[in-house]
Amino acid sequence: MDIFYRCQVILNKKKQNKMIEQYLIIGIYLFVLGVLGIVVNRKNIIVMLMSVELMLLSINFLLIIGSTILDNLQGQVFALYILVVAAAESAVGLAILVAYYRVKGSIAVKYINLLRG
Repeated sequence: MDIFYRCQVILNKKKQNKMIEQYLIIGIYLFVLGVLGIVVNRKNIIVMLMSVELMLLSINFLLIIGSTILDNLQGQVFALYILVVAAAESAVGLAILVAYYRVKGSIAVKYINLLRG
């Protein structure tokens, strides 16, 4: 009976490790997808902002996974801070884009360097 219980515990840990590996791979793929969105698409500012948001959310995902693995709340608290920063970044970025569109009539990335004073 004792050996059966030990085998069950070992199998459960292997299943959990496999699941954690899959979650980590998904988080890393999301981050790489965000980086590729910035590197490949340099002409559309909206796609660039969405790529930055995707990168921040993938970091949140990885922090929450790490927090779950280590069984503490620090990763979840940092994830909450990152969500607040991401929301503020989105609001400020979109406000700048709306103001720029009202002045110039276009949000082309190649003309944004005209904002320098």
